[in-house]
Amino acid sequence: MTPERRARAATRSPWLMLAVATIGFAVNFWAWALISPLGPLYRTTGTLGALTESDVALMVAVPVVVGSLGRIVVGGLTDRFGGRVMFPIISGVTVVPILFLAFFALDSYPLLLVGGFFLGIAGTAFAVGVPFVNAWFPPDKRGLAIGIFGAGMGGTAISALTTVKLTDHLGAKAPFLITGAVLACYAAGSWLILRDAPGRVVPTTSLASRISANARLPITWQACLLYAVAFGGYVAFSVYLPAYLKTAHHLTPADAANRMAGFVVIAVIMRPVGGWLADKLGAIPVLATGFGVVVVCAGISAGTPPLHGVGTVAFLAMAAALGSGSGATFALIAQVTEPSRVGGVTGLVGAAGGLGGFVPPLIMGYVYGRTESYAIGLWLLSGTAVLALVLTLTVVRRTEPRKQESH
Repeated sequence: MTPERRARAATRSPWLMLAVATIGFAVNFWAWALISPLGPLYRTTGTLGALTESDVALMVAVPVVVGSLGRIVVGGLTDRFGGRVMFPIISGVTVVPILFLAFFALDSYPLLLVGGFFLGIAGTAFAVGVPFVNAWFPPDKRGLAIGIFGAGMGGTAISALTTVKLTDHLGAKAPFLITGAVLACYAAGSWLILRDAPGRVVPTTSLASRISANARLPITWQACLLYAVAFGGYVAFSVYLPAYLKTAHHLTPADAANRMAGFVVIAVIMRPVGGWLADKLGAIPVLATGFGVVVVCAGISAGTPPLHGVGTVAFLAMAAALGSGSGATFALIAQVTEPSRVGGVTGLVGAAGGLGGFVPPLIMGYVYGRTESYAIGLWLLSGTAVLALVLTLTVVRRTEPRKQESH
């Protein structure tokens, strides 16, 4: 960064940069989740022919896996080029698959899969924002700042609340065209407003060598496992909950989407809370409490209790636990990772989180197709949370104090 550009960047408020980055994360996640609410609708209307539960699960999961794996590369590129460049690029490029879906793919299942594949680009925005925000804040505020940024995952709630309604009232293309327009405006606005933090260290080694080096850090693989459960659980529910609620509880597509939005909102609110608590109390207590709640509530949900009572409470408690766990995981990363490596580590950990959300919908669809029950899938979630809880209280607990002392 030249002295002139550094001076311009220094005049920007960290909180303004955080706000613009959070908006960018939200609108990209809105785009990333466009297909999910349409899954139950396509099954009901038969627009794409006779879709099985596994077909719907694959359709909504494809953008997740692409957005997840893409974070590995995008995180490394953000370390190199900065969020000021990468946010407009990711947002602008995502407009292309959105328009493809709107004009060519809405009546073809294979084309929907193709469009969904490239729509996954939007999911990589997470790996842009975390290192960008991290560089603007001191270590004792990074948990809160990254938690606030992470609340942009509420963009999936925008999709849940609007996609089906816009389709019903304005036509099938409407949600895609509106989202595309918003993304195009954000791409232009972020280019004008965003600046990278003064003093940002630009790595000089190759992308491949940085990915390899970051993958060998103990905190990377530990955070990958924790985030695969915490954020992966959130993603899995946010993309599959409408189909689950429609099938298991016989809700309409609109009602199922509204309830999924409630799940997302709780998780979104709790993410910055989890980051803030991790700054104050340490990440380990926050993570352990969250995984403990998931163990209990997933077991309760496996019995398919009625939604008007304990069923809703269990799902909302899991949303709070998964949201706070996601915030605490990145608070931990921010505390123990060199700022110049945060993007690379974020890419790897973010990929693990997204992949954690890719597998459960496929398992749930597969199991339901053969047993007509979701209980096995939910018990598997409970068991996985037990493993994450044990990891948190043993290996990660030993890592956290040693890393913090080095600071």
